[in-house]
Amino acid sequence: MAPPSSWWGSDQEQHGTPVVVKMDNPYSLVEIDGPGMPPSDKARGKNAKQFTWVLLLRAHRAVGCVAWLAGGFWGVLGAVNRRVRRSRDADEEPDAEASGRGRVMLRFLRAFLLLSLAMLALETVAHLKGWQFPQHLPGNLQELEEQLQHLPEHLRHLPENLRQLPDHLRVPERQEIQGWLHRAYVAWLEFRVDYIAWAIQKLSCFCILLFMVQSVDRIVQCLACFWIKIRGIKPRIPPPASAGKKKKPRRKSADVENGEADDDADGYFPMVLIQMPMCNEKEVYETSISHVCQMDWPRDRLLIQVLDDSDDEVCQMLIRAEVTKWSQRGVNIIYRHRLSRTGYKAGNLKSAMACDYVKDYEFVAIFDADFQPNPDFLKLTVPHFKEDPELGLVQARWSFVNKDENLLTRLQNINLCFHFEVEQQVNGVYLNFFGFNGTAGVWRIKALEDSGGWMERTTVEDMDIAVRAHLNGWKFIFLNDVKVLCELPESYQAYRKQQHRWHSGPMQLFRLCIPAIIRSKIPFWKKANLVMLFFLLRKLVLPFYSFTLFCVILPLTMFVPEAELPIWVICYIPVLMSLLNIMPAPKSFPFIIPYLLFENTMSVTKFNAMVSGLFQLGSSYEWIVTKKAGRTSSANDILAMAEADAHAPLPAKLARRVSEGGLEEWSRLREQEAAEWANKEDAAASLAAAAAAAPATPKKSSKAKKPNRIFKKELALACLLLTAATRSLLSKQGLHFYFLLFQGVTFLAVGLDLIGEQVS
Repeated sequence: MAPPSSWWGSDQEQHGTPVVVKMDNPYSLVEIDGPGMPPSDKARGKNAKQFTWVLLLRAHRAVGCVAWLAGGFWGVLGAVNRRVRRSRDADEEPDAEASGRGRVMLRFLRAFLLLSLAMLALETVAHLKGWQFPQHLPGNLQELEEQLQHLPEHLRHLPENLRQLPDHLRVPERQEIQGWLHRAYVAWLEFRVDYIAWAIQKLSCFCILLFMVQSVDRIVQCLACFWIKIRGIKPRIPPPASAGKKKKPRRKSADVENGEADDDADGYFPMVLIQMPMCNEKEVYETSISHVCQMDWPRDRLLIQVLDDSDDEVCQMLIRAEVTKWSQRGVNIIYRHRLSRTGYKAGNLKSAMACDYVKDYEFVAIFDADFQPNPDFLKLTVPHFKEDPELGLVQARWSFVNKDENLLTRLQNINLCFHFEVEQQVNGVYLNFFGFNGTAGVWRIKALEDSGGWMERTTVEDMDIAVRAHLNGWKFIFLNDVKVLCELPESYQAYRKQQHRWHSGPMQLFRLCIPAIIRSKIPFWKKANLVMLFFLLRKLVLPFYSFTLFCVILPLTMFVPEAELPIWVICYIPVLMSLLNIMPAPKSFPFIIPYLLFENTMSVTKFNAMVSGLFQLGSSYEWIVTKKAGRTSSANDILAMAEADAHAPLPAKLARRVSEGGLEEWSRLREQEAAEWANKEDAAASLAAAAAAAPATPKKSSKAKKPNRIFKKELALACLLLTAATRSLLSKQGLHFYFLLFQGVTFLAVGLDLIGEQVS
């Protein structure tokens, strides 16, 4: 029989437990238990050396975890630092925030954020120590009244809604105060109940009232639009006066396409001037000029003015070459360039209208540099003027070539679809007045002259001329069925600057127009509509309550729970309004939640712009051209235009004349066109040579995208809302927490410029 093992069945006291140390990741210990060994003996059998191994292994794991967290945190800090430095290097254009004009709001948000962080720390300490939570909740009103009797004497005179604190909250009694920190917390409770809660409640009630009024206005507009759709109400071209008479046969010699319109025919072809203002827009000028030059209108009754305010010599040369190309093809097109960009777009249009030959034209159509009208645009808009001498403006609807490019363009499409489908259409049908959109519209030149012409006093010259024309009795119509393709800004920086101009200009115009509105001879209800609805409710109230209610009051109520906002204000009504806004664009329904959050995010920019325009601050007259990417309707259009340019037919008037003089004229035009393109290529080559001969400087890769920017106001509000969301966890406010969390994350994404496409 084999001798017994040294430990199997031995009566001797064991002095340790065998272990196997596995050097895996993570480290693990496997104890080898001996049969018959009681647990108490194992517990007493571990010696100091084995304990040292255990502690070392656990310390190694802890150090590895801390090192991983520190490395991740350091990496995040490095990424943020690089983003900030690159964003500073990318600030090629002055911004209101960087130049000091928007620092007041940024300082306010920073102070608000620091105060909220301090209050969060204090509330967390109070929560951990149980200073504000009773041991049990009152079961009935009598028990609640008994608890209220223990309130300090200076709180018993308060109204019932302030004395009845929210669930789980109470003011500690005097005998419960422990230490200076507890005393400071009690003083804070008394101060916020006495001086802060009632003020927040009054302000929130005022904002909720404005919110409800604006919601009612939105619902009424949607109902009116629904009625227009059901009844099929829309402006129609009036029939000619000679509709009942026998039509005269059209002369065979009439050639509408080449400018030989027949006045005796039923066609209505008045003299039309087309103006195309542009400034340093190399990406879109060619497509826009091409579409306008292919307009289906008699050439001897049409003149195109390309109004170039570019300060880039290369851009000027390219636009001039494009104008020359179409001029040689028989199109009446003129290139105009101003040496000084005084008055921005309004000054450009005013300068063009001062030309002597403008008096020969009856109507003027305006297209911005990124608009691509269809050939039948004038035939669908100009005939509306024929039988209505009081009609001053015909406005067409915008359509967007890049509405599905990214999330930012999708959200913009929702807003603008509602603007045209509901606001413009309803106001045009029932009021014969709306704000001119600045482009894709046809004006009667007499209406412009009677209203004082283009003025340079604001950055919304289109709204300015529309208001003055309305005060002079001119009528407007909106054509929802006539659409003109254009381009949406694809980067948040461009969209932000555009919205700042669109919301500061109306408030600046309101200050200037209010005396003229009061003195005008239009009916009182039209004056009330201009002041109360057009300016105050839709231009001032909307950004005011959006920013104040959802970006200031809501996070503030998390630290002052006595003034808590009801659920229907932060959830039900906003969702209903978002549903109404998204109805004109039903394909965008999946984006309803991002749309709601993004609109609240944009309230910061809109509120800042509204204040700067209302009080005439420095940034209210800041005009920065919205950057374009040069999108076209489709790839087939690009190929068709390229093929048309390569196989351009001979001009009709020259093709019909086969004489030697006609051939010589055609040869001369071809040589002139070839010389223009040769000069263009030579200029480009000289610029390239100059760039190559310049001293070498460190530059970034040309293939890299423009670095993202940092938007400090949005980041400050993101931190503020996330801090308020953390505070809401202490009060167990579920819906408030989720709203603040998602809204804070949205502000964070926008502040880091993670929405939209970067356009360099």
